Amino acid sequence: MSAVAVAPVFDALGDPVRRMIVLLASAGEQPAGAIVEGVQKVHPISQPSISQHLKVLRDAGLLSVRAEGTRRIYALDPDAVGAAQDWLAALTADPLTALANPLDALATEVARGKHARAHKDARSA
Repeated sequence: MSAVAVAPVFDALGDPVRRMIVLLASAGEQPAGAIVEGVQKVHPISQPSISQHLKVLRDAGLLSVRAEGTRRIYALDPDAVGAAQDWLAALTADPLTALANPLDALATEVARGKHARAHKDARSA
């Protein structure tokens, strides 16, 4: 799994405004003004409130930001998206996969024990 912690990612995505911001950023780099404008078309929310949502998304690792003159350009962070995808994919994976190696080791030990007992019985007879 990716080095990005998934809990903050999912926590950040719990808000519909933040999900919309992520959707806007998924189209490519976006200046803060375009994000504010896009969100305000759907949600009656102030620019300072959107800035707070952007901070939560940055802190969760979902968005990166860079300065371009006086503008702030936001982009979706593929590592965070990948971590969330990996976590979700693990939910549908075979639940015994994680146990495969320990079970293989157990089977080997059982076989060794049987072999040792058979060898001991053959020597005793």
